[in-house]
Amino acid sequence: MPLSEQEQRLLDEMERSLYHNDADFVATVGSQDSRPNYRWIVIGVLVGIVGIVGIIVGVASQIIAIGIFGFAIMFLGVLFSLKRSAVPSAVHDSHSGRPHQRTGFMDRLNDRWDRRQDERGH
Repeated sequence: MPLSEQEQRLLDEMERSLYHNDADFVATVGSQDSRPNYRWIVIGVLVGIVGIVGIIVGVASQIIAIGIFGFAIMFLGVLFSLKRSAVPSAVHDSHSGRPHQRTGFMDRLNDRWDRRQDERGH
């Protein structure tokens, strides 16, 4: 569903305000050229589940070492899930040699912002 004219103006105003007031944040977030590696996420979730089972077994058997080991395994699973691998999000366009971005919502907003800035001469 497309945005109404009022919503679009409000979004544009918020975007300008963000770029104007917090340029460092925009530069940090905008420079991120990777996306999550879903393989790491799935492995992390599975390892985390094994760790939770270890914690439950440790509590049920009243053996502290098994519970601590289960917690450590669960913690490693969380680390695996949060790990971000540098998977490029841009594929080079064969005609122009420029990166051809995936057409996600944020990519479209960034492209529109760049076009506006170029039109204004910034």
